[in-house]
Amino acid sequence: MPESVRGRRRLVLAVCCLSVLLVSLDTTILNVALPSIRQDLDSSVSGLQWTLDAYTVVLASLLTLAGSTADRVGRRRIFQLGLVLFTGASALCSLAPSTGWLVAFRMVQAVGGSMLTPVAMAILTNTFPEPRERARAIGVWGGAVGVSMAVGPVLGGLLVQSAGWRSVFWLNVPIGSVALVLTALYVPESRAARARRPDPVGQLLVMALLGALTYTLIEAPGEGWTAPLIVACLIIAAGALAGLVPYENRRAEPLIDPRLFRSASFSGATLTAVFAFAALGGFLFANALYLQGDLGLSPLEAGLRMMPMAVLSLVCAPLSGRIVSSRGPRGPLLLAGAGITASGALAVFVTRSPHPSYGLLAVAYALFGLGFGFVNAPITDTAVAGLPRDQAGVAASLAATSRQVGSSIGIAVIGAAVAAGARPAAWWIIAGCGSAVLALSATTATRRSPADAGHLHARATPEQPRLAPDAS
Repeated sequence: MPESVRGRRRLVLAVCCLSVLLVSLDTTILNVALPSIRQDLDSSVSGLQWTLDAYTVVLASLLTLAGSTADRVGRRRIFQLGLVLFTGASALCSLAPSTGWLVAFRMVQAVGGSMLTPVAMAILTNTFPEPRERARAIGVWGGAVGVSMAVGPVLGGLLVQSAGWRSVFWLNVPIGSVALVLTALYVPESRAARARRPDPVGQLLVMALLGALTYTLIEAPGEGWTAPLIVACLIIAAGALAGLVPYENRRAEPLIDPRLFRSASFSGATLTAVFAFAALGGFLFANALYLQGDLGLSPLEAGLRMMPMAVLSLVCAPLSGRIVSSRGPRGPLLLAGAGITASGALAVFVTRSPHPSYGLLAVAYALFGLGFGFVNAPITDTAVAGLPRDQAGVAASLAATSRQVGSSIGIAVIGAAVAAGARPAAWWIIAGCGSAVLALSATTATRRSPADAGHLHARATPEQPRLAPDAS
């Protein structure tokens, strides 16, 4: 490969890493700022949950639409629009006068964020068509999440302690501006050879399902499961799910193709992402309130306490990518499940004491960082490998959607346990999520068989180029 081509690919990878750093850094920094937001805006625990989940629900609802739209009208164009929206909404978040306005601006921010992660993955998939190179690139890309986890808590602590919680949103403006300029200079435009049709009905059903389910999980513990609004949301969620699957099965080009889930590896990757990110979302939320609320630490001290988790996530992510490229996804996923499970179980016993051992707490955080560091690369690689390249945006967006769905569920469920004063239950839920990852990795993370790949190609037309199956 000519050095000029290799250099340009590295620049494209750098831009994609910068975009995921923008989104993930915002999340890790915001978690550190939650106690300060609670005090300044007089927010309830459910208000803090909505500050996070309003973002993740909108993001999860629009990821597939953003991916398919990018495949149709141009990936660079949608990527640039996402950067503009995310950066502008971040500035608005810093000006929010109340929790309600902050939640509203976070929803606008999520619209922009939905155009970044899946589209960046589609750009990478087309830039690195060779499976081993793609797996390594995904490992580096996943390492950007590790960087955000390593830098985010400490940087967030410094910003909140020195300039207040609003400063955590200021940081997105220069990062987003730099990414926008680099995208215009170095990222080539790409799109699918055959445009996919929009699916507005499917989009509305997805939004109704996720919105109603999240509202139920957050508000039901306070309002009661038999409250009229909660019952109505449950009916809406069940009806949306019941209507979505048959409707999408009848469409030639569905928003979410149910046939993809006939593949054990694809379904396993999707469920693994849900459980892993439920653990992450709940872990960050619970720890922000535990360290600053229960233990009385400052934002900076809380960020420093979480460094073992951050460092292990940073170190393990690229290592996971290399292992996936050479040996497949099962090993990294087994390590991920074991690390998350052990972390949650250890935290149950460490946090029982009003004066916990910081050494044992550091071990619990390190175990979680190890587990989460190993989980991203195998999920992403399994989700996109074997699919037609024309569907790269949709495939990547489905993987990203499962992450956000998991995160919103984790924040809602574990946040409800924290609000009810059942903190040990929160840690046990995290351990249970890790056990689910462990079980899925043992049963579904295998080398892809021809029959399995065939399900993924079910809707591919003969002229569509396909992503060659990789070593996983």
